[in-house]
Amino acid sequence: MPADRPKLFIPGPTHVDDKILEAMGEYPIGHRTAAFSDLYDTVVSGVQKVLFTSNRIFLCTCSATGLWEAAVRNTVLKRCANFVAGAFSKRWHEVTVSCGIKADPFEVELGQPITAEFIDKTLSTGEYDAVTVVHNETSTGVMSPLHQIAEVMHRYPDVAFLVDMVSSMSAVEVNIDDLRIDVALASVQKGWSIPPGFSLCSVSDLALNRSYKSKNKGYYFDFQVLEKYALRSQTPATPSIPHLYGLHQQLNRIFQEGLDNRFRRHNEMAERVRSWAKEKFSLFPDEQFSSTTLTCVEKSPDLDIKRFQTRLLEKGYLISRGYGTLKERTFRVSHMGDLQMSDIEELLSVMDETVEDFRL
Repeated sequence: MPADRPKLFIPGPTHVDDKILEAMGEYPIGHRTAAFSDLYDTVVSGVQKVLFTSNRIFLCTCSATGLWEAAVRNTVLKRCANFVAGAFSKRWHEVTVSCGIKADPFEVELGQPITAEFIDKTLSTGEYDAVTVVHNETSTGVMSPLHQIAEVMHRYPDVAFLVDMVSSMSAVEVNIDDLRIDVALASVQKGWSIPPGFSLCSVSDLALNRSYKSKNKGYYFDFQVLEKYALRSQTPATPSIPHLYGLHQQLNRIFQEGLDNRFRRHNEMAERVRSWAKEKFSLFPDEQFSSTTLTCVEKSPDLDIKRFQTRLLEKGYLISRGYGTLKERTFRVSHMGDLQMSDIEELLSVMDETVEDFRL
């Protein structure tokens, strides 16, 4: 693949198949037409199947950062507990505070997950009516144990459970209804493998009912407004119709592959990259909580990450350096979305070759 269009092994955007790009090039339709409503209903139904939920799905033309705002502004009436395991969960706390919402950060060491015990201890104070958790923290390569966290959350049925699934949605099996997640949100440029600029979320009855009491929602992200139009199979404002075409095409591809096969493929790719990382370097995160969609590799002292990344790009492959304080210490390899095991093997072979070149 040429360097001017490298294959993407970065946290996002991820590699996009040509069939998705072709679908997004379809001629637009009016967003108040029956044809649009049919497209909307098909996409919503497909997303519900992927998420194993009967909750309403809201489709939004924005980044997932916008849905961070939507989640907290619609559900937090008292105080929010933001659980922080890396740069992006920390930013969700910053967004919460910037919205004028009372919130406290609860942080763990980089490379460690948010645990059910940590959340239980925090909620037992009775001070919070909402929690935010980033399921998969791409800055550190940590996937927090969502099922264990959900078991604790079941003890606090009046606390809104808000989950960022930006880099796990559609790649990792998460049964929204069984886990009783009130808001599960994601943008489409990661696990969904669609170009950036669009997001979606599932919203429970608790979250919608809480929205009726919230006074600080604005308009664009007001769950009541979104619900009003969703009942008509529409969006409040003109959406990115190309993204809906892309989602429709991607859902068809997902169901053709089969959800079980899709989830298995992601597990197998993750195991392969982790095995390579342990053999050649080392894993940065606690291995038992390593991400299924991205591997964060702790480099050896003799590897210049910037030169390594540049050389790979010249060969047609783009990986990511570490994020924030980990920039010079780690590099990250994505293995999600439409990437196949053959792509992973190809990248690992090229990385082996490149590392050896540096060490000669």
